Amino acid sequence: MVRVDLHTHTVYSSDSELALADAVAGWQRAGIDCVAVTDHNTSAGALALREWAPLRVIVGNEVRTCEGEIIGLFLQDEIARGLTPEETIRHIRDQEGLVMIPHPFDRFRRSRLSEEALMRVLPQVDIMEVFNARTAFARDNRRAELLAAEQGLIPVAGSDSHTAHELGRAYVEMADFDSPQTFLESLREGRLVKRRSSWLVHASTRLTKLRSRLR
Repeated sequence: MVRVDLHTHTVYSSDSELALADAVAGWQRAGIDCVAVTDHNTSAGALALREWAPLRVIVGNEVRTCEGEIIGLFLQDEIARGLTPEETIRHIRDQEGLVMIPHPFDRFRRSRLSEEALMRVLPQVDIMEVFNARTAFARDNRRAELLAAEQGLIPVAGSDSHTAHELGRAYVEMADFDSPQTFLESLREGRLVKRRSSWLVHASTRLTKLRSRLR
């Protein structure tokens, strides 16, 4: 069995100051075997980590579409921000990647995919994040869990970590895999580990984003 966190950020995201080496050390302490590095609108950090990290790295990208965020997994190339959700999904599919919807009903996330867009693209979605450790209200995660069950989507838990103390807060424990297809098969039978992060992490993120803008 392997522990997989499908939603993580590093210093390559403007709202995170988590250095790559510090992230790796934190994942190892938490017993995480595999991470999807899903920095905002870039795969550069994931590609860099994949070259030297002593754990498995899935190249991801949390892409800001014109109607909110979509995560692509198992990517080879970056995807431009600002496209429609449908165009973004097409670019993910062109790379034989997987489509994941992060924090779909988190009421405090202005970046979340709009509900109208979510309903349009649901038939093209592989994975839904039904537990995000940064989501403040349990009922928002619960709505995602119910929708995933109704639509037959694979449910996952992710830490959405931007700081060191969030690493390993939420993940999926699953059978090992050797391809995107076997990854999906194992993921469907996975066990979700769900621990919420402190609400204070949002203040840290906002401060980091402000510093980035000032620089």
